[in-house]
Amino acid sequence: MPLPIPILDDRSYQQLRDELIRRIPVYAPEWTDHNPSDPGITLIELFAFLGENLLYRFNQIPEATYLRYLKLLHIPLRPAAASRALVVLTRTDRGATEAEKVLVPSGTELKAGSVGFETVSEIAAYPVTVLAVARIAAPEPTTPEAREFTTAAIDARNGLRPGERAAYYRTEIVPEDPTAPGALPVNFRATVDGALWIAVLRTPTTGIGPLAKALLNIGFVPDEEVQSIDEVAQCPGVRPGDRGPEMIWEIATRTIVDGAPEYQVVATEGDTTRGLTQPGVVRLRLPDDLPALLGLDPGDEDLAGTGEFPPVLEKKEQADKLLFWIRARRRRDDRPLGRVLYVGVNATEVVQTRTANLEFLGLGTGDPGQTVPLVQRPVVKNSASVQVEENERWTDWKEVDAFEDSTEDSRVYTLDPEAGTVRFGNGVRGKVPQIGQRIRARSYQYGGGDAGNVGPKAITKITGIAEVSSLNPLRARGGAPAEAIDAALERIPSELRRRDRAVTAEDFQMLAAMTPGADVGRADCIPRFHPPTRNLEAAGVVSVVVWPREDRRNPGAPRPDRTMLREVCAWLDARRLVTTELYVIPPTYRKIAVAVGLMAKPGYGIEAIRRWVELVLRQYLAPLPPYGPDGKGWPLGRRVYGPELEAAALQVEGVEYLEGLDVAEWDAASQQWIGAPHRPILLSAWEVPELTEITVVEGPPLPPGETFGPRDTPDVPVPLPTVREEC
Repeated sequence: MPLPIPILDDRSYQQLRDELIRRIPVYAPEWTDHNPSDPGITLIELFAFLGENLLYRFNQIPEATYLRYLKLLHIPLRPAAASRALVVLTRTDRGATEAEKVLVPSGTELKAGSVGFETVSEIAAYPVTVLAVARIAAPEPTTPEAREFTTAAIDARNGLRPGERAAYYRTEIVPEDPTAPGALPVNFRATVDGALWIAVLRTPTTGIGPLAKALLNIGFVPDEEVQSIDEVAQCPGVRPGDRGPEMIWEIATRTIVDGAPEYQVVATEGDTTRGLTQPGVVRLRLPDDLPALLGLDPGDEDLAGTGEFPPVLEKKEQADKLLFWIRARRRRDDRPLGRVLYVGVNATEVVQTRTANLEFLGLGTGDPGQTVPLVQRPVVKNSASVQVEENERWTDWKEVDAFEDSTEDSRVYTLDPEAGTVRFGNGVRGKVPQIGQRIRARSYQYGGGDAGNVGPKAITKITGIAEVSSLNPLRARGGAPAEAIDAALERIPSELRRRDRAVTAEDFQMLAAMTPGADVGRADCIPRFHPPTRNLEAAGVVSVVVWPREDRRNPGAPRPDRTMLREVCAWLDARRLVTTELYVIPPTYRKIAVAVGLMAKPGYGIEAIRRWVELVLRQYLAPLPPYGPDGKGWPLGRRVYGPELEAAALQVEGVEYLEGLDVAEWDAASQQWIGAPHRPILLSAWEVPELTEITVVEGPPLPPGETFGPRDTPDVPVPLPTVREEC
C-alpha cells in the first residue's frame, strides 16, 4: 500500500474563483455584473490565482522544516576534506654553517600562493641529496668489449663459486623530477637483487660529523598507476597498526668480509609508507660512529658493482659527491618492490590545515545536550582536545561519534566538523558540564577544501625559516569542498536506510562515491564477482569498480590510481559486513574502433557535421556521467552494437543519412582490429568500451582494419641545425 500524504487544502483556482463569485450577492447585493469583463471579476481571478499558489506551498514541507528534521536526527553536513602532499626541503645555506642542521618544527606553515599547509612532523634538514638506483636484469653481453668487462669482474671475484650464477644487470636511476618530460618509474620487480639502493651525496657545505646519529627523512612515492584488476589485492584497506611488509634498511661500511662489504642495520624510527607500499616518509637513524664506517673501497676497481658491492654511479660528477650507500630490501621475497616514481631526502608530509591556539568556549549550564561553538571551522575530525574544569583542575573529555554507548559518567562529546560545534550528552548518555564549569579547547585543526589540490612544484614558501626552501615533487591531493545543503537533503533518505553501513549493492555504490577526498566520479558494484578468478558466482564476495572524476593522462578512459583505490577501500572496509570479502578495483577497458560514413544535408558544412558526429559518439561511449546512453556512463558489461551507435549519430542535426557504420575490437593476441559489422561486441560484466580510434568521412566508411591498426613509423628526414665550427 502506498504511503498516503494528506492534502490540507485541495481547492483549485476554478473552485476558489467560483466560491468568491457565489459570495458576491451575500456581501455586495448591489454588484450585479459578474461577467469576466467586469474589473471586479478580474481582481477576484487574481486573488484566486494567488490563493492557489499559497495553498500549494501550504501543502509542501518547507525547507526550513526539512532542515530542522535533519538537525534533530543529528546528521551533519560532510565537512571539507584537507589535501595532503609530500614536500622536500632543500638547504639554502643562508645563515647556516657546515656544522648545523636546520630544524623545521611540526606545524610549520608552508604556502602555495595563498593556500596554507602545515607539516605533520618535525624534520631536520641536512645538506645532502640522494639518488635511488636499481640494478635491472639485462641479457648476457654479446659484444667483445662487454664480454671482456664482465669477464674481468668475474676474475676479480676469483670466479663463480659453486651454486652461483652470473646475473647481468644495468643500473637505472629513479627520476629526480617525476614531472619532467619522459620521466618514467623504475620497475624494481625486474632487479637482480630486489633491493632499493640509495646513494647519499654531499653538497658544498656537507660535513660528515653532523650526520652521525642524524635522522634522515626519506620520501618515497611508488608508481600510482594500476594496469589491471590483477594488481589489486583484497580489502581490507589500511588499518591502524598495519605496517605492511617488513623492510631491512642497511648502510654499507668499509669493512670487507670474505670478499664482500659488511652492512650495518639502520634503525627505522618511523614509516608512513607501510613498507614502501604507499607514498610517505621513512625516518632512518644513522649510526653514531658513521665517520668510522665510511670509505668503502673494493680494492680492485673491477669488483665495484659486483655481488654485494653497491652499484656504480656512471656519471663522474655524481660519483665524486658520493658519501655512502643505503640499501633497502624486503625481509621476505613474497612481496617484491614494485614500480618506484620518486625518492628524495629531507622529506615531510604536509596537510592543508591550520592549528588553532587555546580557546575558551564558555561555561557549563547543566542543561542536557549543551552545545558550544569553536571559533574556526570546518574542524578536522578527531583533532580537537576539549577540557572541562572540574574541582579546580582541567579534565580531558573524549570525542565520540554518538552517545549510544555512553553512561551518565562518561566524559564524552560529539563534534560537528562542518558547523564547528561541540555537543555534550544529556546526563543519561554522556556527562553534562555542571553550572559554572569552564570549557576550553586546548587545540584543534581546521581547514580543507579543493583549493589545496595544487600542482607539482607549487608549495614553495616556508614561513619563518630562511635557511631552507620547499618544493612538492608531485601534486597535492585529497582536498574536497564541504557538502552542499542540496546534496545533504538528497542524502537523508538513503542515510536513514543504510545507517552508514554497506549491505546492498546500492549501499556500496553510494558510499564509495562519497569517499572523502577521493574525488570518485563513478562507482559500480558487481555482487559475487571475484576478480582474481573472474568468477561471477563467488558467494560472499563484493567488487566495487571506481572511476576518478578526472584523468588528464587518459581523458577518454579514466583510471584510478593506487591512492584512490586505497582510500575507497579503507572507507568501505569500515562499513562492510564482517563476512564480506571486498575488492575495490579499476575498470577494465575493451578497445574498440568506429568508422562512420555519412552524407550531410544541403546547406550544412561537412567538417562541422563530422566533428559533431565524432563528439556525439565519444560522449555516448564515455564511462563517466553525464554521458553514456542514460547519462550515468556506459554500463558495465553492456554490448557495443553498430545499429545503436547509428541511432546516436543520426541525432546530429545536418546528417541526411549514414552510408555505413563499422565497429571493430582490438585483438591483443593477433595485434589487429577485428571487425563486427553484423554482430555486437560482447563485453564481460566488469568491462566497458574504450573508444581508441574513430574516423568520420563523407561517403562510404573506411575499412576499420586499415584505418585503425598500428602503423610503422615512416622514415621522414627532420632538418636539425648544428653548431658551425670556426677556426
